Amino acid sequence: MATHLEQWVQKQAELTKPDKIYWMDGSEAEAKKLVKIGLEEEKINGNNIFKELNQKEYPNAFFHRSHPTDVSRTEHLTFVCVPNKEDAGPNNNWMEPSEGKAKMLGLFDGCMKGRTMYVIPYTMGNPESPYSKACVQLSDSAYVAVSMRIMTRVGRQATDKIGNSENFAKSLHSIGDLNPERRFIMHFPEENLIMSFGSGYGGNALLGKKCFSLRIASALGKKEGWLAEHMIIIGVESPDGKVTYFLGAFPSACGKTNLALLDPVLKGYKVRTLGDDIAWINVGKDGRLYAINPEMGFFGVAPGTGDKTNPIMIKTLKNNKYFPTLFTNTAIDNDTNTPWWEGLSDKTPENLTDWQGNKYDASSGKPAAHPNSRFTVSALNCPSMAEEFNSPQGVPISGIIFGGRRKTTIPLVYETKSWDEGVFAASIMGSETTAAAAHQSGVVRRDPMAMLPFCGYNMGDYFKHWLGFGKKVKHLPKVFMVNWFRKGEDGSFLWPGFRENSRILKWMIDRIEGKAGAKDTPIGLMPKDGELDLSGLDIPKASMDKLLEVNKTEWAAEIPDIEKFYSQFGDRVPAELKKQLEELKKKFA
Repeated sequence: MATHLEQWVQKQAELTKPDKIYWMDGSEAEAKKLVKIGLEEEKINGNNIFKELNQKEYPNAFFHRSHPTDVSRTEHLTFVCVPNKEDAGPNNNWMEPSEGKAKMLGLFDGCMKGRTMYVIPYTMGNPESPYSKACVQLSDSAYVAVSMRIMTRVGRQATDKIGNSENFAKSLHSIGDLNPERRFIMHFPEENLIMSFGSGYGGNALLGKKCFSLRIASALGKKEGWLAEHMIIIGVESPDGKVTYFLGAFPSACGKTNLALLDPVLKGYKVRTLGDDIAWINVGKDGRLYAINPEMGFFGVAPGTGDKTNPIMIKTLKNNKYFPTLFTNTAIDNDTNTPWWEGLSDKTPENLTDWQGNKYDASSGKPAAHPNSRFTVSALNCPSMAEEFNSPQGVPISGIIFGGRRKTTIPLVYETKSWDEGVFAASIMGSETTAAAAHQSGVVRRDPMAMLPFCGYNMGDYFKHWLGFGKKVKHLPKVFMVNWFRKGEDGSFLWPGFRENSRILKWMIDRIEGKAGAKDTPIGLMPKDGELDLSGLDIPKASMDKLLEVNKTEWAAEIPDIEKFYSQFGDRVPAELKKQLEELKKKFA
């Protein structure tokens, strides 16, 4: 008798009507076979799905160009389908489940005729971990199949974990006709189901990523008592060999991956990478928070990544341990057949093809690579990957870092005084928007915990869920706020960032261990003069004073916007956070 999984696949095949069904086993031989199909057979936008790059310079690397209308997350076409609109909250687009299902079934009817349906069984997290989840995605794209193998643990371990159970996450995906008017991503949390149609782009199509690991998993976490978060996980090794584990939440293009793969400038310090994007956080038996990275790869923004900003990522991209590495919507240097993007080198190559396939004209003033161009590479290629990466229990967290991109107001670093204050500070954090989401860039957007686009339920309830951990965790991590992007009056950055951020990590570790002092300010605890290790760094005292300034006028101007943001959630905003806001108003009245 067919298993529940086999029955479900058969039912979706009857709906979508593919010519062939291919069950993935996750092997390297299979990956090579699928890449070959993308090089020779499958096409998108009139071109082969993959183009082979210079294998000497970038071993096992291939280029992919998406449809020009399909280059970022389509948040306005992403829906959470639950019976009660209030439960989805104003942070989500809502559709009633039966309406959402009917719309998607109509789109999927016969959409895979002439195509292959790839059955992708995978786990998020080590299959042996009690925190891992078994999932299956169906897709008609070899690009998606190959990318999912890089980003998740694909293969028989997942099929074995599912067995004859009905308890697995289900995802149905088709690139459809890539028509933006027929592009939808629907989440059905009550059914553990995702349906995505009309996009081949990363987060819209690799459904184990934001769709399952955050939107569906956050709803699961609320029900089961854990957190699914848009966070890096790192271990910072001090000169004495002790490792302190941090989580870090930053909106896209705010230095998240650079911090995850940091090469510290301070002697004797090392950063061990565990994850650059997603953390699942559970309460351990010892009463501490433990985090696992459910992913297996990096899906990073290419522009701005170079030897100066992130040398470890460049080494990762040129490592050939794990097949393959993909570059999406970058430019191509035709003289060397290598990917290129702004920030990779100081000099722009003379003979470039831009991300849309046209000869690049530098005088146009336009970027050669799309601002949201990406690389997809296995975490196993990363030279700083921690030994604990596959630990079934995860790693114990001592500090949580929240940060955004702000020119003013938010200081370089401060520590909150309590868990409730930390949740409040994270709930009001804002960042200037980037190209990773399909809306205007450069506008300040409130993005609590960097989760606004990814929380699968009402964010007021999400804040309450976060506050609850203050009562059930015996040994709470310290909460820190950072802003690497503060600017001076001339518009230049006051803090050098990148590797120099290790100086801030050192102060955090010293605070966790009780070795560093701090001064009390209206927003939290900040480094005393001389507490930040600035040795070898040529930065004027006036700049440091500005970086650590709490400007009363600027903070007072924040409050109406915070009130407006909170007002969306009405009485679902927890009383604890309303109290924190009232106290903030008094401080800056």
